[in-house]
Amino acid sequence: MTANPPSTAWKAMHSPEHLPGHLPANLRDCFAAQQAAFAQNRYPSLQERRADLRALHRLLVENRDALVDAVNRDFGCRSHFETQFAELLQGQEAALDAIRRLPRWMKKQKRHLDVTQYPLASAFVQPQPLGVIGIVAPWNFPIAMVVQPLIGALAAGNRAMVKMSENSERLARLLQQLLPRYFAADKVSLFADSDAGPGQSVGPLFTQLPFNHLFFTGSPQTGKAVMANAAANLTPVTLELGGKSPAIVAPGYAMHKAAERILWVKMLNAGQICTNVDYMFVPAGQEQAFIEAAQRIVAQRYPDLLNGDYTAIIDQRQYDRLQAMLADAVAQGAQVVPLAPSQQGDAARRIMPPVALLNVHDGMQVMQREIFGPLLPILSYQTHDEVLRYINDRPHPLALYLFSDDKALQQQYLQQTLSGGVTLNDTLLHVGQHSLPFGGVGNSGMGHYHGFEGFLTFSKLRPVFRQGPLRTVDFLMPPYQGMARRMLDVMFWRNR
Repeated sequence: MTANPPSTAWKAMHSPEHLPGHLPANLRDCFAAQQAAFAQNRYPSLQERRADLRALHRLLVENRDALVDAVNRDFGCRSHFETQFAELLQGQEAALDAIRRLPRWMKKQKRHLDVTQYPLASAFVQPQPLGVIGIVAPWNFPIAMVVQPLIGALAAGNRAMVKMSENSERLARLLQQLLPRYFAADKVSLFADSDAGPGQSVGPLFTQLPFNHLFFTGSPQTGKAVMANAAANLTPVTLELGGKSPAIVAPGYAMHKAAERILWVKMLNAGQICTNVDYMFVPAGQEQAFIEAAQRIVAQRYPDLLNGDYTAIIDQRQYDRLQAMLADAVAQGAQVVPLAPSQQGDAARRIMPPVALLNVHDGMQVMQREIFGPLLPILSYQTHDEVLRYINDRPHPLALYLFSDDKALQQQYLQQTLSGGVTLNDTLLHVGQHSLPFGGVGNSGMGHYHGFEGFLTFSKLRPVFRQGPLRTVDFLMPPYQGMARRMLDVMFWRNR
């Protein structure tokens, strides 16, 4: 379906010359081209959208080895298995799921009528594309954090510009080579962080473009700057941030099972996950039982931290930051317990072994800031009320993990805390369910994506009212002392 050509006035408003002059020409030209292309096709058909999603799926399938290698080189050492499982497979599944469900997502939704219009009129909501979507991707899961929002944007019928992290330079350059084989530049374009020129970052400039929606994944601090840039254009934003996500092991829950599931996510990507367990609670007196179970698990799963199964810290700045957090905790009295006591890691390669921290308190950096690495503070508790108070006295986390088979206790935590998402008796897995929305709340973000909610995020739910052959409101016209008064009295009576 093709719309009429855009007017001269519209072209002037959306030409590269109309955009802020300090923006690089490559950003301005791309944005203007995508806006113009959208104006020519404002409502892509189901077939067109499915074709876009299939193209994205083919990109992942046909270039798997090259994508895995690029991410590995950006990290220095990134587990090939983790890239394939957590990024490529998840992306492929999500694209196929969207292709299957898109006809239902695109249907207009019938809505009930107000009593003053019933029964001759009709009302519905029609999802419509927004236009050009900006996507700012982080470095920790650089493929997934491009693909997942892009699926929602393309399913909703939009065009997209993607900005990669400074730590994903090799992957960005690879994707810049690959994308033209699957998408026209006015449909999907991607920018490396260095594309602004020597010594400059694309990021702050990218978020100043007047996108129809801006999607950002990163830290709360950077999220504030992104939101400020977007505010200048009244651009709506989705912010996927982070925070300190807790895990709670309830009394009576098998400690070895809790340790298996917590250590899985804590060592996945070397802990560099926004929904990771940032600290955990165990019943008082059970700290040693957890540590012993954790050490056995690490020894079984990672007999050699240097064999490629365990991921490196992304860069020296992040490695130094984690070492400084650890040193700060030690200086303030924390007890450091290695979870791989027989292994030393490799500082030159930024391979950092996992450690547990006991005797932690709120004055330590590890309890103030998101860790984003293989450090695991352990707190003990006597009652669940004190755990609930501790969690609720802090900014809302992106995830919460409770290990308990007690349905009443599960319900208590679900009702008495607020977080972006929850996994009960496991970690992380709520994020990978395509039928569940993913998103933060408060300090951990705003808005949702994944699956249907991703489609809705990048759509305008446009309300439509269609008048029937007779207007009910004609009975409510002045003078008000006759039929109009009687009709109003009847409606009040019905709604008393």
